[in-house]
Amino acid sequence: MPILIELIIFDSDGVLVDSEKIALSVLARAAADEGISIDLEEAKRLFRGLKFADCVREIERRLGRRVGEDFEAGVRRATALAFEAELQPVEGIHAALAEITLPFCVASNGPMSKIRHALGLTKLLNYFEGRIFSAYDVGSWKPDPDLFLHAAQTFGIAPARCVVIEDSLSGVTAAHAAGMQVIGFSGGDPDVELQLAPVCANLLQQMRDLPKLLKMGGR
Repeated sequence: MPILIELIIFDSDGVLVDSEKIALSVLARAAADEGISIDLEEAKRLFRGLKFADCVREIERRLGRRVGEDFEAGVRRATALAFEAELQPVEGIHAALAEITLPFCVASNGPMSKIRHALGLTKLLNYFEGRIFSAYDVGSWKPDPDLFLHAAQTFGIAPARCVVIEDSLSGVTAAHAAGMQVIGFSGGDPDVELQLAPVCANLLQQMRDLPKLLKMGGR
């Protein structure tokens, strides 16, 4: 990362909180209740990093009909309950955030209530209070770049001096479209690393290594 970094933009699910398996399992169960079988591995390939409406659209395409009226509300409720029972921070994220001296924020496709709930459960909310950006507030979802551009504009920092930490192709695509640097976070998952390697010049397997990687390009 040869350009100076002035702002770090974190995704939330799978980057700050270890939520992907939990949320996608809930979604897969809800799809099964509607009459279509999608296992967890397929759900990861299909839905990781997408906005909820796109996930529903794919489920409906496979069903050949609309899902029930309370599908989204039911998934949201079940996900919140599963988070309360199981959600953990991504390993090493607390130590990494405590060491990072550059400004940082979070920008997620999820609704604000979900982001705050997840960060609160994992004791990360204090790090990001007042610096949380939801695609629902902007009206634009990754892979579109608008959410990231909005975050940079709010901080008054040029996109080229921002680095995005992402674990999905959707998020990486959005960051590239915004003209930002990207660090792909795999969390040690070889499937994620295989997806991100062709589109990320910098890959991170463990969050504890993030401060060191940032110092290579930060000021």
